[in-house]
Amino acid sequence: MTNLEAHTARTAPAPADPEGDLASLRGDCARMAPLWAAPGRAAALPVPPSRIHGVDVPASSARLLDAMSDYGD
Repeated sequence: MTNLEAHTARTAPAPADPEGDLASLRGDCARMAPLWAAPGRAAALPVPPSRIHGVDVPASSARLLDAMSDYGD
């Protein structure tokens, strides 16, 4: 279906950002930040190897990862 209104003459070009500019966005974020405070970080404790179980990696996947270069070697 064709939108006939899209083919009519245009009056004035639309503003680049109808919601505002980057400065207003940053201001909005600064005002909202206290409302969305993240909880404090919990210290990650090491997990004893006795609790790590049930992880099976197929041999084909292990070979594939072993053949990959590390960060573009």
